[in-house]
Amino acid sequence: STLDRSSAASDVYKRQLFMTPQDMARIHAAAFVHDRAWTAQEIADLLASPFVRYLAEPQGFALTRLIAGEAELLTLAVDPAAQRQSIGRRLLQRWMDGLETQADTAFLEVAADNTAAIALYTSAGFHQTATRRGYYQRKDAPSVDALILSRQFTHG
Repeated sequence: STLDRSSAASDVYKRQLFMTPQDMARIHAAAFVHDRAWTAQEIADLLASPFVRYLAEPQGFALTRLIAGEAELLTLAVDPAAQRQSIGRRLLQRWMDGLETQADTAFLEVAADNTAAIALYTSAGFHQTATRRGYYQRKDAPSVDALILSRQFTHG
Protein backbone atom coordinates (compact mmCIF):
# COMPACT_ATOMS: atom_id res chain seq x y z
CA SER A 1 0.00 0.00 0.00
CA THR A 2 1.12 3.55 -0.65
CA LEU A 3 0.82 6.80 1.25
CA ASP A 4 0.46 10.46 0.43
CA ARG A 5 1.63 12.89 3.08
CA SER A 6 -0.71 15.69 3.96
CA SER A 7 0.65 19.07 2.97
CA ALA A 8 0.23 20.35 6.53
CA ALA A 9 3.68 20.81 8.09
CA SER A 10 2.45 19.44 11.42
CA ASP A 11 1.65 16.10 9.78
CA VAL A 12 5.19 15.49 8.53
CA TYR A 13 5.83 12.55 10.85
CA LYS A 14 2.30 11.50 11.77
CA ARG A 15 -0.31 9.11 10.38
CA GLN A 16 0.98 5.96 8.73
CA LEU A 17 4.32 7.47 7.79
CA PHE A 18 6.52 4.61 6.73
CA MET A 19 9.38 6.41 5.01
CA THR A 20 11.62 8.69 7.04
CA PRO A 21 13.97 11.35 5.64
CA GLN A 22 16.77 8.87 6.39
CA ASP A 23 15.04 6.22 4.24
CA MET A 24 14.61 8.77 1.45
CA ALA A 25 18.24 9.88 1.67
CA ARG A 26 19.41 6.25 1.41
CA ILE A 27 17.27 5.62 -1.68
CA HIS A 28 18.29 8.95 -3.23
CA ALA A 29 22.01 8.17 -2.74
CA ALA A 30 21.60 4.71 -4.27
CA ALA A 31 19.56 6.02 -7.22
CA PHE A 32 21.84 8.97 -8.05
CA VAL A 33 25.34 7.55 -7.61
CA HIS A 34 26.95 10.13 -9.96
CA ASP A 35 25.44 13.15 -8.20
CA ARG A 36 25.74 14.61 -4.73
CA ALA A 37 23.10 12.81 -2.72
CA TRP A 38 20.53 14.76 -0.75
CA THR A 39 21.01 14.44 2.99
CA ALA A 40 18.30 13.38 5.43
CA GLN A 41 18.43 16.89 6.90
CA GLU A 42 17.88 18.52 3.48
CA ILE A 43 14.91 16.22 2.88
CA ALA A 44 13.49 16.91 6.36
CA ASP A 45 13.86 20.66 5.73
CA LEU A 46 11.90 20.33 2.48
CA LEU A 47 9.20 18.26 4.19
CA ALA A 48 8.77 20.99 6.80
CA SER A 49 7.42 23.33 4.11
CA PRO A 50 3.62 23.46 3.83
CA PHE A 51 4.05 23.49 0.03
CA VAL A 52 6.00 20.23 -0.18
CA ARG A 53 4.43 16.77 -0.29
CA TYR A 54 5.83 13.35 -0.69
CA LEU A 55 4.55 10.22 -2.33
CA ALA A 56 6.07 6.89 -1.39
CA GLU A 57 6.24 3.27 -2.38
CA PRO A 58 8.28 0.75 -0.38
CA GLN A 59 11.32 1.18 -2.67
CA GLY A 60 10.84 4.70 -4.00
CA PHE A 61 9.57 8.19 -3.34
CA ALA A 62 8.83 11.52 -4.95
CA LEU A 63 9.11 14.98 -3.40
CA THR A 64 6.85 17.60 -4.97
CA ARG A 65 6.03 21.26 -4.44
CA LEU A 66 2.87 23.18 -5.37
CA ILE A 67 2.81 26.98 -5.24
CA ALA A 68 0.32 29.31 -6.96
CA GLY A 69 -0.85 26.78 -9.54
CA GLU A 70 2.66 25.65 -10.45
CA ALA A 71 3.70 22.13 -9.52
CA GLU A 72 7.30 20.96 -9.42
CA LEU A 73 8.65 17.45 -9.16
CA LEU A 74 11.66 18.08 -6.92
CA THR A 75 12.97 14.52 -7.11
CA LEU A 76 11.78 11.04 -7.92
CA ALA A 77 14.04 8.21 -6.76
CA VAL A 78 13.71 4.44 -6.91
CA ASP A 79 16.12 2.01 -5.30
CA PRO A 80 18.22 0.49 -8.12
CA ALA A 81 17.29 -3.03 -6.94
CA ALA A 82 13.61 -2.19 -7.59
CA GLN A 83 13.94 -0.23 -10.85
CA ARG A 84 12.10 -1.32 -14.00
CA GLN A 85 9.10 -2.44 -11.91
CA SER A 86 6.90 0.63 -12.69
CA ILE A 87 7.46 2.21 -9.26
CA GLY A 88 8.59 5.49 -10.83
CA ARG A 89 5.66 5.43 -13.26
CA ARG A 90 3.17 4.89 -10.41
CA LEU A 91 4.68 7.71 -8.35
CA LEU A 92 4.61 10.07 -11.34
CA GLN A 93 1.01 9.14 -12.17
CA ARG A 94 -0.16 9.61 -8.59
CA TRP A 95 1.48 13.05 -8.52
CA MET A 96 -0.17 14.09 -11.78
CA ASP A 97 -3.56 12.68 -10.73
CA GLY A 98 -3.46 14.99 -7.71
CA LEU A 99 -2.71 18.01 -9.89
CA GLU A 100 -5.65 17.92 -12.29
CA THR A 101 -7.59 20.53 -10.30
CA GLN A 102 -4.72 22.18 -8.40
CA ALA A 103 -2.16 23.16 -11.03
CA ASP A 104 -2.06 24.77 -14.43
CA THR A 105 1.53 23.69 -15.10
CA ALA A 106 3.85 20.98 -13.85
CA PHE A 107 7.58 21.01 -14.41
CA LEU A 108 10.74 19.14 -13.49
CA GLU A 109 14.45 19.03 -14.20
CA VAL A 110 16.14 15.89 -15.45
CA ALA A 111 19.76 15.17 -16.35
CA ALA A 112 20.23 15.09 -20.11
CA ASP A 113 21.95 11.70 -19.80
CA ASN A 114 19.13 10.10 -17.80
CA THR A 115 17.44 8.48 -20.78
CA ALA A 116 15.16 6.21 -18.73
CA ALA A 117 13.72 9.17 -16.79
CA ILE A 118 13.35 11.27 -19.94
CA ALA A 119 11.42 8.43 -21.59
CA LEU A 120 9.16 8.14 -18.53
CA TYR A 121 8.42 11.86 -18.40
CA THR A 122 7.81 12.28 -22.13
CA SER A 123 5.49 9.25 -22.10
CA ALA A 124 3.48 11.11 -19.44
CA GLY A 125 3.05 14.18 -21.64
CA PHE A 126 6.01 16.31 -20.57
CA HIS A 127 8.05 18.15 -23.19
CA GLN A 128 11.32 20.03 -23.06
CA THR A 129 10.95 23.77 -22.58
CA ALA A 130 14.49 24.82 -21.62
CA THR A 131 18.03 23.67 -20.81
CA ARG A 132 20.28 24.58 -17.89
CA ARG A 133 23.84 24.14 -19.13
CA GLY A 134 26.17 22.20 -16.82
CA TYR A 135 23.56 22.07 -14.04
CA TYR A 136 24.37 18.63 -12.65
CA GLN A 137 27.87 18.45 -11.23
CA ARG A 138 29.14 14.90 -11.48
CA LYS A 139 31.52 13.37 -8.94
CA ASP A 140 34.07 11.99 -11.42
CA ALA A 141 32.88 13.23 -14.79
CA PRO A 142 32.06 16.45 -16.63
CA SER A 143 28.89 18.28 -15.60
CA VAL A 144 25.66 17.43 -17.40
CA ASP A 145 22.91 19.71 -18.68
CA ALA A 146 19.50 19.71 -17.01
CA LEU A 147 16.52 19.53 -19.30
CA ILE A 148 13.50 21.41 -18.02
CA LEU A 149 10.35 19.54 -18.95
CA SER A 150 6.85 20.82 -18.45
CA ARG A 151 3.26 19.85 -18.99
CA GLN A 152 0.11 21.96 -19.05
CA PHE A 153 -3.14 20.90 -17.38
CA THR A 154 -6.54 21.91 -18.69
CA HIS A 155 -9.36 22.18 -16.20
CA GLY A 156 -12.94 21.30 -16.90
